[in-house]
Amino acid sequence: MRSPLHSLGILLIHLLLALPSPPPANALSPDGLALLSFKSAVTDDPSSALSSWSDTDADPCRWVGVTCANTTTSGAPSVVGVAVAGKNLSGHLPPNLFSLRFLRRLNLHGNRLTGPIPPALASATSLRSLFLYDNLLTGTLPAAALCALPRLQNLDLSSNALAGAVPPELARCGDLERLLLADNELSGRIPAAVWAGMPALQMLDLSGNNFSGAIPPELGKLPALAGTLNLSRNHLSGGVPPELGRLPATVTLDLRFNNLSGEIPQSGSLASQGPTAFLNNPGLCGFPLQVPCRAAAPSSSSTSSAAAVTSSSVAASKGGSAGSRQPIRTSLIVLISVADAAGVALIGVVAVYVYWKVRDRRRAAAGNGKDGKCGGAGGEDDDDEEGRGLFPCPCPCMRADACADSSSDYSDEDDGKCNGGGGAAGEAGGELVAIDKGFKMELDELLRSSAYVLGKGGKGIVYKVVVGNGTTPVAVRRLGGGAAAPERYREFAAEAGAVGRVRHPNVVRLRAFYWSADEKLVVTDFVNNGNLAAVLRGRSGQPSLSWQLRLRIAKGAARGLAHLHECSPRRFVHGEVKPSNILLDADYNALVADFGLARLLTIAGCTDVYSVAGSGGIMGGALPYARPAAAAALAVDARSAAYRAPEARAPAGVAAARPPSQKSDVYSFGVVLLELITGRAPDLGGSPPSASFSAGHGGELPAEAPELVRWVRRGFEDARPLSELADDAVLRDAAARKEVIAALHVALGCVEADPDRRPRMKTVAESLDKIGA
Repeated sequence: MRSPLHSLGILLIHLLLALPSPPPANALSPDGLALLSFKSAVTDDPSSALSSWSDTDADPCRWVGVTCANTTTSGAPSVVGVAVAGKNLSGHLPPNLFSLRFLRRLNLHGNRLTGPIPPALASATSLRSLFLYDNLLTGTLPAAALCALPRLQNLDLSSNALAGAVPPELARCGDLERLLLADNELSGRIPAAVWAGMPALQMLDLSGNNFSGAIPPELGKLPALAGTLNLSRNHLSGGVPPELGRLPATVTLDLRFNNLSGEIPQSGSLASQGPTAFLNNPGLCGFPLQVPCRAAAPSSSSTSSAAAVTSSSVAASKGGSAGSRQPIRTSLIVLISVADAAGVALIGVVAVYVYWKVRDRRRAAAGNGKDGKCGGAGGEDDDDEEGRGLFPCPCPCMRADACADSSSDYSDEDDGKCNGGGGAAGEAGGELVAIDKGFKMELDELLRSSAYVLGKGGKGIVYKVVVGNGTTPVAVRRLGGGAAAPERYREFAAEAGAVGRVRHPNVVRLRAFYWSADEKLVVTDFVNNGNLAAVLRGRSGQPSLSWQLRLRIAKGAARGLAHLHECSPRRFVHGEVKPSNILLDADYNALVADFGLARLLTIAGCTDVYSVAGSGGIMGGALPYARPAAAAALAVDARSAAYRAPEARAPAGVAAARPPSQKSDVYSFGVVLLELITGRAPDLGGSPPSASFSAGHGGELPAEAPELVRWVRRGFEDARPLSELADDAVLRDAAARKEVIAALHVALGCVEADPDRRPRMKTVAESLDKIGA
C-alpha cells in the first residue's frame, strides 16, 4: 500500500511536467536570425570573417562587423550597422537580411556576391547608406525598392554587373546625396526627368557603362551638386550642354572617352575646366582642348543672300536697258586707287605711332620703375591697387609681357635696372641690393641692429632684425655660404627680382638680397603674428580659432597662392604649402611666405643650410646661430612631406620625386584646409578620432595620401555627422555648419588623387570667397 506522501510526490512531478518550459537561455533575437540568414547565404568565407556569427551567442552586438545602438527608450540595443567589406565572401543577398528594422548602414563592398538585389530591400526603411560596390551583382537597378527607403542618402553600386536602363522611378529618391553607378552594364539614354526629383544630390558617377544619346541639360540644374559629375567611358554623343556651366566651380566634371562633338561652351564653370575633362572625344574642339574648331560652311540662306546681292549689283551696273553695258570711267578708277593708297598709308602711320609709344613706355618702366610696372618700383600703395581684383592679369604691379610669358627669363636690361642687380657693384656682389626702391636700409645698419632667431628650417635660418629706432622690423633669411660660381650672381639677382615683383596683399614681399662668396641673405617683410602652424597647434593661454577666423585665413592663403599661379612673373609654383609657410598679421589675414626660395637656394649652391659654420660669413658675428639636431631636422622634413601631393613624393626605391607643380600646390592647400576644419594634423595628430571611425578607406586612395585625407573621405563615405569631423571650436556657431560643409567639399576637391581632377588655385579661391559672402 502506497503512503499518502508517495502519492503527493507523484502529483507534484506531473504538475511540473505540465508547466510550459522557459525559453532557452541562448535564444536569438530577430536581428540575430536575420544576420544568420546572410551567413547561411555565404558559400565561401576564405578569411573566416563571419566566424563569430553563431547561434551559440545570443547577442549579435558582439559579432564582428555588427554595430548596435539603443533605438528606443526601453529594450535591448538593435543592429544599426553591418560592415563586412573586402573579405571576398561568395554568396548572395538573402531577403531576410533586410528585415533589420533599424539598420542604417550596410557595407558589403569588396566581396564576390552574385545574383540580383532582392525587392525585400524596401523593408529596411531606416537605411541611410548602402555600399555594395565591387561585387558581382546582376539584374536591373531596383529603383522601386531603393526609393521606398525614405532616409537613403548614400548609394554606391559601382563595379558590379547591373544591366538595363535607369528607371524613371529613381526620381522618387529625393534624399539621395551620393549616387554612384560606375562600371556596370547599364544602357540606354540617361533620363532627363529623373534629376529634377533629386534636389539634394551632391555626387553623381555614371562612368564606365553603355549609355548612349545626348547628355541631358537637366544635369546642369542639380542645385546641390558639389563633388563629382562623371559621365566618362560611355557612348554619349552630341554636344556639351551649355547648362553644365551652371554647376559650381567646385564640381569635378569628367566627360572623357565618349563620342561628343562640337565646340566646348565657355559658359560659367565650363570655362574653368581643364582639358582632361574632355579628352578622347574626337569630335570636340575649342578651349581648353588644343583642337581648333573649323569655320562653319556658309548656310544656304547666306549663300542665297549673297547671290541676291550679287544679282542686284549686276543689275544695277546694267543701267537702264537690259543687256547694255557701260564701261567704268578712267577718272573713277584713279579716284579708287588714290583712296586705297591713302588708307594703307594711314594704317602704317598708326602702326608706327603705336610701336613708338609702347617702346617708350617699356623704356620708362625699365629705367625708373614708375607706375608700379616693375618689381623695384612703387610704394606701399601698390598692394591696395592690386587688391581691387582677385586675379587681375596683366597685373598692376608687373609688366604685362611678364604676365603673358612667365616662363621666359628677364632681359639684361631688366636685371640691371629693375632688380637692382646690375652695375659693377652688383657683378662683384658684397652689397645689399634693394629690390623695392621704397626699402631704405644699408648693410651697415643691418649689421648693427639687434636680432633674434625666429625659426630654422630646410631653407635657412630666419631672424627678426629691428632697424632704425626700433619701429622697422624685417625678416632676414640666411641661405648659407654655398659654393656658387661668381657668374651665377646675375642669375640669382634675376630670380630674386622676379620674386620681388610679386605684389599682393596675401603674399610676403621680398625687399632686398645680399650676395657674397661666403654669405647669401634675403630680406622680407616681417609679419608680426607668427604662422598658422603655431596658431593651430596652440599657444599658451590662447583660445582656439573661431570658424570665421579660420575661413578668413583660408581665403587669404588661397588668394595669395592663386596670384602666384596666375599673375606672378614666373607663374610661380610654391612647392612647400604648409601651415608654417602661411604667416598671419595682427588681424589674422594670411600671407603666403617662402615661395621661390628653392630656386634661390639651388642657384646659390646652398643644398645644406645647416652645414654653414656659425661664425662664418659676414653675418656670422652679427646674428645668433644655433645648429639644430639632426633628429629635429628630420622631424621637420617628415612633417613637411605630409602636406605634399602623392605625385610629389619620392616612392620607395626612387631617388627623386616628380618636381612640384601648381596642381601639387592645390593638393597641399587642400590638406591645410582640412587641418583648419578638423583641427587635426595630416598624421591625425590632435584629439584622437573615434575608435569606430578609423582612417582606413576602402576606396581608391593612394597609400601616400595623408591619414587625415583618408579619414575625412571615410567620414563622408560613412555619412558621419559633422560633429565627428570638424573641430569643436568650429561648430560653436550653429550658423557656420553650412559654411563648414561647403569648405569641406572644396578641400576634398583639392586632394583628389589624380592631379588633372584637381581645380586650379584660382577656382579654389573663388569658391572659398563665395562661402559666407
